[in-house]
Amino acid sequence: MKDKPVSSKQQEVQRIAEVLAKAIAQHRLRPGVRLVEAHIVEIMQANRNHVQAALQRLAMQRIVDIEPNRGATVAQPSAREAREIFAARRAVERAIVEAITPARIAEHQARIEQHMHDERAATASTDRRAIVRELCEFHLLLGEVSGNQVLADILDNLMVRSSLIVALYQRGDSPPCASHEHQAIIDALRAGDTQAAVGQMIEHLDELEGQLAIEEVDAADVNLRQALSGL
Repeated sequence: MKDKPVSSKQQEVQRIAEVLAKAIAQHRLRPGVRLVEAHIVEIMQANRNHVQAALQRLAMQRIVDIEPNRGATVAQPSAREAREIFAARRAVERAIVEAITPARIAEHQARIEQHMHDERAATASTDRRAIVRELCEFHLLLGEVSGNQVLADILDNLMVRSSLIVALYQRGDSPPCASHEHQAIIDALRAGDTQAAVGQMIEHLDELEGQLAIEEVDAADVNLRQALSGL
């Protein structure tokens, strides 16, 4: 059975949803920030119906909250949801790591090496957005390298929601991941030591969750135009 062709409307809704999700994942849009439809329409030069559809799609993914008479806001995960997201990430990322063989690492070697180079450069800088972007991209890259598209799609959603949790609950201003921990996972996978790679990934996620301080945080004001620029 052939896939149905994607309509221009579906492509546009997807574009808007992806830009908003990326802005959230990179902490450009923080939990609780209002997503004013009229502003998004103007900034992204989009149709209002398409913006509404994109926001509804993100709401279904629990990335955005939509309330009557208030409109859309970036989701503010509860403490319980934060714990559940990390539990889900452990299960999904374990499965992803278990699916990656040395052959798959070799097949994607050039892309992996380029990413690790970019990640090290970002973490050596003071550009927090670049640091967050590159460290998150590592996990998404592993999803693609695994070859399991279903797991990769699930992880994509979990990573955006995890970024919300980190933005809301992280202690201090230190990066949510460490590049050397990522390199250790790659080294274990390249050597075919799946058990060690899984152990390092779980320890890595435990460390990330351990950086969180669950407490109520007020949403900060944000400039939508600045947050969505360049995405």
